[in-house]
Amino acid sequence: MSNLQNKVILVTGASSGIGKAIAEKAAEHGAKIVLAARREEKLKEIANGIKERGGEAIYKTTDVSKKSKSLI
Repeated sequence: MSNLQNKVILVTGASSGIGKAIAEKAAEHGAKIVLAARREEKLKEIANGIKERGGEAIYKTTDVSKKSKSLI
């Protein structure tokens, strides 16, 4: 995961499992993270954890199984 410094990464399914792990690991390597999933409380918790460790993260509740005009 080299060369992620200041890259913006959108992670869907970010509230648990592999999505959460990818988001946290990428943030450790300097990426700016956009978390997306259905569970707002989990997203908020993960975003706050990333920020507490010095990273940058925002979140948006999203259900990728439903068509939408915009994510953010």
